[in-house]
Amino acid sequence: MGTNFELNMNDFLPLRDVVFNTLRQAILRGELQPGERLLEIHLANKLGVSRTPIREAMRKLELEGLVLMIPRKGAVVAEITEKSLRDVLEVRKALEELAVKLACEKIQDEEIDELKAAAKEFENALKSGDVTVFAEADVKFHDIIYRTTDNQRLIQLLYNLREQMYRYRVEYLKRKDSHEVLLAEHQRIIETIERQDEKSAVEAVCTHIDNQVEAVSDTIRTKK
Repeated sequence: MGTNFELNMNDFLPLRDVVFNTLRQAILRGELQPGERLLEIHLANKLGVSRTPIREAMRKLELEGLVLMIPRKGAVVAEITEKSLRDVLEVRKALEELAVKLACEKIQDEEIDELKAAAKEFENALKSGDVTVFAEADVKFHDIIYRTTDNQRLIQLLYNLREQMYRYRVEYLKRKDSHEVLLAEHQRIIETIERQDEKSAVEAVCTHIDNQVEAVSDTIRTKK
């Protein structure tokens, strides 16, 4: 089992969330490897906590697709597969198409300003060298678009999908050759929504997602 991680204490979060965030980061950073068994007792001893917050964290990690519960084997770190990537991103693409259409209709000037600020924040995050910081900044950018739709059902579906997307987002952002492309794509998305050009906004979002699929698929194939 990976040994290069420890509990990331946070006075403002309950212990179960601290444990979840610690294990999540260990998986996303590769400190816990795909296929590796996650034994509750070992993790509890390593992090100095009881088995209860470990068990709660496992359930949340399973929902995100980061952990698989296998009969008679227990919890293991999920493999990254091209099939699961494509399944998740096909659904995301359909929902994001709808989101940008609604955003073109409903977005307000202050929300355009928020999007521009979030794009700048993402650009600055890329300088940090921490892939999880990039990922959170990217999530924030897309969340603003979701919010402008004013459709709670759609927002909820996208938020649920966002959790399953997180790992692929991180894999994409690890590729430095993606950074300039992403910056340009964010700008294109902002410009088309600001013009309320629905057709071009949909094309911009589809390109954004297609590029992610191809890049992460290439990473998965390279690792085989």
